[in-house]
Amino acid sequence: MHPGPRNLITDIPGLRVGNAADPRLKSGVTVLTGDKPFTAAVHVMGGAPGTRETHLLAPDKLVSQADALVLSGGSAFGLAACDGVMAGLAAAGRGFAVGAARVPIVPGAIVFDLLNGGDKAWTQNPYPALGGAAFEAAGADFAIGTAGAGTGATTGNLKGGLGSASAVLASGATVGALVVVNALGRATVGETRHFWAAPWELDAEFGGLGLPAVFPADHEPQPAKRMGEATTIAIVATDAALDKPALQRLATAAHDGMARALVPSHTPLDGDLVFAVSTGARPLADPVADSFLLGHAAASCLARAIARAVHAASPRPGDGQPCWRNLRA
Repeated sequence: MHPGPRNLITDIPGLRVGNAADPRLKSGVTVLTGDKPFTAAVHVMGGAPGTRETHLLAPDKLVSQADALVLSGGSAFGLAACDGVMAGLAAAGRGFAVGAARVPIVPGAIVFDLLNGGDKAWTQNPYPALGGAAFEAAGADFAIGTAGAGTGATTGNLKGGLGSASAVLASGATVGALVVVNALGRATVGETRHFWAAPWELDAEFGGLGLPAVFPADHEPQPAKRMGEATTIAIVATDAALDKPALQRLATAAHDGMARALVPSHTPLDGDLVFAVSTGARPLADPVADSFLLGHAAASCLARAIARAVHAASPRPGDGQPCWRNLRA
């Protein structure tokens, strides 16, 4: 496999991503939407998730497609970002048809960034407006690192951020990942600049350093955050035609990429989850073999996207953590 032309989830035709952020707030919103509704599912592995409308994505539920997915900062306040996205979709005439009414389907998930030094003393929840702005900004190209929902993200030792990556398979199918890295764990090995995700790196996309020659002896990390303060939330997507059960399996497989790139992952203190999306544009030639390869690609893309998020993070006034780029070589 090789990266798509942008090395972003938007290498999948028909998908668009928008970011909006408030530097004073040190928080923001990222929205994935499409030219038309897409099939979606979700799988949660963390012990402290914050979500909206995710039950709709279960394989046995009526609604089979979503109009957008929202990743937001702000903890539970950030779930209101979905309201702004719904308003934008409604204005565009989008949504699940119930008679003459249309109801936009906008599941979302949040990360906790309320203690990152930003000004959180608002009198009106800022996230609906940020969600609307992110939706309006959606396009094929978007920033990663300190952007969108990754604006105020942190990890166990470094600034986190927003990451994305893509892969084109030999079959011609494309897989992509989009992630907000706000983890309790670390993306780097010990005190080094080397990323845990190094074995899956393509084209030196996060420094090309490989794994360290010597690993630290102590592999018993201590929590750097408290209950509810950490979460990594992600979307994996493909143009391969997958239904909701197959997408739920794809999301489950993608969690392997999170565990490869963040140590530790899926703790009781994290709210780790993965959405999975299919545009349905490319029929499966061999459902068994293709599903196997798609799961592997989704996990690899997510691991790479996590490392790219941390690698791309940039400093801002009042940061409580250093950026990867400021570590000594």
